[in-house]
Amino acid sequence: MKHKGRAVVFESIEHFKERVDAPDLEVDETSVMVLKGAGPRGYPGFPEVGNMPLPAKLLKRGITDVVRISDARMSGTAYGTVVLHTSPEAAVGGPLALVKDGDMIELDVEKRRLHLDVSDAELAQRRQAWKPTPASYDRGYARLYVEHVMQAHQGADLDFLVGKSGAAVARESH
Repeated sequence: MKHKGRAVVFESIEHFKERVDAPDLEVDETSVMVLKGAGPRGYPGFPEVGNMPLPAKLLKRGITDVVRISDARMSGTAYGTVVLHTSPEAAVGGPLALVKDGDMIELDVEKRRLHLDVSDAELAQRRQAWKPTPASYDRGYARLYVEHVMQAHQGADLDFLVGKSGAAVARESH
């Protein structure tokens, strides 16, 4: 519940799948695995991919858990030391967007503290250099969703539905 380790960053779930079992992946039991781009807007859809299986090279050594951080969700049947729903998410320039391989990250669950040990000056440079990933949808429901979905800490609702009470079902649907 208290840990400080070096970040091993995956920019997307595809990047994670490509890289997680690479023999040259610089990861050990002290690492903090970071998955970006899996939040409500970044994926899009806020999928359950935050469980992040451990690299095979760690499993072969008998290591069964490392700290993992993501803007994704995960299934209630998954396990381990995982910080999820980081918000605002990486896709909108939240703090996770600024994390790079090798950065030191501190987690203190009791104090409810998650800290990226990078100077304010460096973070300012990274924020200035950060650019959002171009939208992958140019029309339709997916585009509407990406443009209007709110962040995890706001319920991942669509902004134009906030404050609406819903509508009665006009007739039986079965």
